[in-house]
Amino acid sequence: MGLMNPGRGRIVMKMTRSLRVALTIALTLGLAAGTARGQTSSYPNRPIKMLVGFAAGGGTDVAARIMAQKMAEILGQTILVENRTGASGLIAAQDLAKSDPDGYTIMMGSQTTCAVAPALYHKVTVDPVKDFAGVALTGASPLVLVVNPSFAAHSVADVIAMAKANPGKINFGTGGVGTTPHMTAELFQYNAGIKMVHVAYRGEAGAINDLLAGQIPLMFANLSAVMGNVKAGTLRALAVTSAKRSPSAPDIPTVAETALPGFEAETWFGIVAPAGTPHDILEKLYTAARQADEREDTKQRFAELGMTARSSSPEELDAYIKSEIVKWSKVINEANVQALD
Repeated sequence: MGLMNPGRGRIVMKMTRSLRVALTIALTLGLAAGTARGQTSSYPNRPIKMLVGFAAGGGTDVAARIMAQKMAEILGQTILVENRTGASGLIAAQDLAKSDPDGYTIMMGSQTTCAVAPALYHKVTVDPVKDFAGVALTGASPLVLVVNPSFAAHSVADVIAMAKANPGKINFGTGGVGTTPHMTAELFQYNAGIKMVHVAYRGEAGAINDLLAGQIPLMFANLSAVMGNVKAGTLRALAVTSAKRSPSAPDIPTVAETALPGFEAETWFGIVAPAGTPHDILEKLYTAARQADEREDTKQRFAELGMTARSSSPEELDAYIKSEIVKWSKVINEANVQALD
């Protein structure tokens, strides 16, 4: 009875080694989980970087700087805005997709970068649906259809009638291929069953200058960029492109109510993070963005720029980006908008 069964001893030893391995794995996973929880609970404990894919002073940049300042006050941590321009915001988008999903690199996305550019550029290495995690929609701004006062059209219906009577003879200007004004004009033509001629400028300012000079008769412009001219009478506003009238210009009707029911197009801005960012961190960023949007000083600043503060949850922004990609991909295909290199 005092002798050990050699076979049984080997089994016991084998079980012991297996138990040791299992305990080691469990301990390692537990420590990793504890570390992750510690990092998440202390977030943010260093400055956050917010990428912007467009030059300083543009709509996306301005929205980013407003939100960065307000969110920094709420989070108690600096948020640095960094402009990485090029390819309709795709340079910044690609950098975001390659960043660590730790909440310390985020991006102020837009309709152009998240919904149009991926369908418009040949050499796209980023997929907003797979590579981004939504944080929060932060604001939106309608465009406005404006004409030179010498142009005969006094309503959206007039523009449609004139374009049908003169197919391919009426020019419209934009700040470039793939911009929100360009895509809005393409959507307008598609819905109205008309064909006008796109004149692409290197920036919206150039198009507005030629519109003022009468070199082009009309354009869809960012509301904030032309409201001074509209008020001065040097441009005539026919309609805004949002579903409802803009609080910044309540006297201007919508395209939907005047001629094309259901028509809607806006420049929207939303914060996104790299895919795989922990949910707790996304929630902290979303909460800060929502609280920033709800502040009266934020609403006032946005209103001055023709924008409306608008918040959404991470899940709602993810769904919205998917729907916008479907919408604008259809417009690009149906209107035969030429893809870019």
